[in-house]
Amino acid sequence: MDTRLVDFLEGAMGIQRGEAKVIKNAGNTVASPFGVVIRSLVMAIYALGVKEIIVIGHLDCGMATATAEGLKEKMIARGIAPEAIKLVEGALTQWVDTFHHPIENVAGVVSAIRENPLIPKDVPVHGLIFDPDNGRIDLIVNGYDSIGK
Repeated sequence: MDTRLVDFLEGAMGIQRGEAKVIKNAGNTVASPFGVVIRSLVMAIYALGVKEIIVIGHLDCGMATATAEGLKEKMIARGIAPEAIKLVEGALTQWVDTFHHPIENVAGVVSAIRENPLIPKDVPVHGLIFDPDNGRIDLIVNGYDSIGK
């Protein structure tokens, strides 16, 4: 979601247009075992021939100061019914608070993808962290270490 990453991240990685299937979402989250991210990855692997997955988080996230409680207050102020918020309150807390710890979040998302029974064990799932201030990319999880495990 961070607009600083548009046309910067791919270039920093040396990826040209059309060389990668890119799925973007706030917080690099995998909400459920067959939610939209996993469904997209399943299609990418089985229908489009994707052979590796790279989860990329970034430092200096503008949402790092957000809290679930603050978000709920803003939602109520905009007219969202408290009853509607109750439906997603647990997930909201779990999701918003991951922005505070981008490195741990990347590792957790890599693990969730790697452990998903729909993702083949021969597909490496890597985790990287990107610094949008200088373009530096650090390896958090080397997906080759867990192939076939």
